[in-house]
Amino acid sequence: MSEKQKILICQKNKFNLNSQQQQDLKKKVAELLVVRASGHASDSEREYPSWELSNQELKTLLEEGVGGVILHGGTVNEVKERTAKLRNFSEYPILYCADVEEGVGQRFGGGSLLPPPMALGLRYLKDPEDSIGLAEEYGRCIGDQARRCGLNWVLAPVCDVNSNPFNPVINMRAWSSDPEIASALACAFHKGLVSQGVMSCAKHFPGHGDTRLDSHLELPILENDLEKLEQLELIPFKALIDVGVHSVMSAHVLFRKIDQTYPATFSKFFLIDLLRQKMGFEGLVVTDALLMKAISDRYNSGEAAVLAFEAGADLLLMPAKPYQAINALFEAFLKGRIPLTRLDQSLERRRKAIFKLEDSFSNKFKKEDSMESIEFVKAKEISLLHRLVDVSIQINNPFGINRSGDLVNLIKIDGILPCSQLRRTSPALMIPQQYGYRNIICHPLGVNPWKDSQEEPLALERFGSGPFLLQLFVRGNPFRGDQDIKEPWFSVIDQLQKRNILAGLVVYGSIYFWEYLLTVLEPSIPSAYSPGQMPEAQHKILSTLFAKSKGINRSRNNSLEFTN
Repeated sequence: MSEKQKILICQKNKFNLNSQQQQDLKKKVAELLVVRASGHASDSEREYPSWELSNQELKTLLEEGVGGVILHGGTVNEVKERTAKLRNFSEYPILYCADVEEGVGQRFGGGSLLPPPMALGLRYLKDPEDSIGLAEEYGRCIGDQARRCGLNWVLAPVCDVNSNPFNPVINMRAWSSDPEIASALACAFHKGLVSQGVMSCAKHFPGHGDTRLDSHLELPILENDLEKLEQLELIPFKALIDVGVHSVMSAHVLFRKIDQTYPATFSKFFLIDLLRQKMGFEGLVVTDALLMKAISDRYNSGEAAVLAFEAGADLLLMPAKPYQAINALFEAFLKGRIPLTRLDQSLERRRKAIFKLEDSFSNKFKKEDSMESIEFVKAKEISLLHRLVDVSIQINNPFGINRSGDLVNLIKIDGILPCSQLRRTSPALMIPQQYGYRNIICHPLGVNPWKDSQEEPLALERFGSGPFLLQLFVRGNPFRGDQDIKEPWFSVIDQLQKRNILAGLVVYGSIYFWEYLLTVLEPSIPSAYSPGQMPEAQHKILSTLFAKSKGINRSRNNSLEFTN
């Protein structure tokens, strides 16, 4: 009698397993988990210690069978060393993944950071062929750098159609608000990505683009029916399935007209009936992070793991308490709540994916990776970054930036810890300063800059008489909710224009925010927009604006003032 037959008999008898059989079953269960770890080598360097396991915890879990690690933080070289070391702790091949939708530099120092996908969606409206080519290069750049620093699974492309301009979490991460454009670009990205020997992931199924809530903070509830999903949200996912995407990530979104009880992550209808049976997906289904508040505020780690796996997920991403998840799943198999055949199916999908991964990696990539440093690879991608910046920025009326008066460069940023796009030497600070502007940075940890007035919300007496150059770093980002929407920049522009002290406006990030502000901005005011917030975009815009400006050139010391 085979070991599997013995276990099946034990299952029928409420699983009276001996200790060795229990240990073997728990190892299989652990293989379903993908846990969070820092890219830094030292525990003291963890950026999110409440989420990122300590080295000892990570070592123990990998030795006990955990099959995947999602990494964040550190440099590309640190991550390369980290993945090599972690490999020694497990008897199984490990899936190493990261959210690097916009370049490896989005998460790891030393990698390339590219403008967000929506930049190419906007480019597509003017030049579809060029946009498709750039999307493929975009994917190839990310796949190449990811592989070289030890990652074998990239959690991209985003397949959400951002149909809600007020979406606080998808926003610029989507390729487009048009499903056909999103499909074309996501498929091109996928082609470039997988050509580099890494796995892809279409997310967030069946679509997170119409939400106005951030699932990191709360559970979004939508009234969209299946017909609307088929006409809009599902189109990019079907396109990616047709070109062989390796994995699909579920969304923590409740579609009340389709499943009144469970969000998609826990819904058998979405993960089995729709994704597997109707859409024909045969690859890996992975949950979005189970510690996100849309889930963790309602379910503990054990309940969430069982519900997700029961609904059809194969891999469980970032349970807040890994052991609680493992034990709950173990009990579910032990008591027959979930049949062992489901476990076997998921592990077989995982093994097939890894086999294909190792086959596609080949000796060619191993040789390349040993010969070229990641820094060298990044240098090769600089031209792609500059091309993406050049084709995505908009500059209106670049003549007439004021260079005389009590000049104020007022900058609004999403956050300060960390703010990778704004450092002491960033062009957004240095270029205006060269022309006599005093830098003032508004950020969430500073003093509130507003006074209690709807018509004139900015407390000008605290900043000086102006003129003001406004530089607004605003885009949909996780964990911010509707904070950006609440800030009255529309009224600030009106206030400054009425006093004739608005020297110029620059928006880095959200196209929706930019278009909203243009409705009140006087056409004569110099203005510019970039989907990307990186220094290269800052330099391109400001060097253009100030090259055509006029007035007195008065350089200031490199000083900063912080407020909010």
